Amino acid sequence: MNVINILKALSNEKRLQIVRWLKEPDKHFSSSHCDVSKDGVCVGLIEKKSGLSQSTVSQYLSQLQQAGLIFTERRGQWTYCKANTNLINEFIKELKAMI
Repeated sequence: MNVINILKALSNEKRLQIVRWLKEPDKHFSSSHCDVSKDGVCVGLIEKKSGLSQSTVSQYLSQLQQAGLIFTERRGQWTYCKANTNLINEFIKELKAMI
C-alpha cells in the first residue's frame, strides 16, 4: 500500500465522492440489472450520478484503481466497479498511526 498514492487519488473531491459511493453502493445506486453490492456498480451509473463526462469518469476510475482503492471488472460491454474495502480500512489505520 502506497499511502502517498492513495492520498493523491483522494485529493480530488469527485474521486473521493466516488469512493464514498462505492463503499455503500446500495445507499447511492439502484439497478434492475444487478445487485450493486454483490456485482459492483456499472460505470454508466457513476457517470449519471456524478454528472461528469464519460472520459472524466474513466480517468478518475483509472486513478482510483491504480491507487488500489477500487476493483474494476469488465463484463461484456460493461465495466463494473467495487470499493476495495480491505485496502481502505488498512489505509485508515495506517494514516491514524502516521499522524
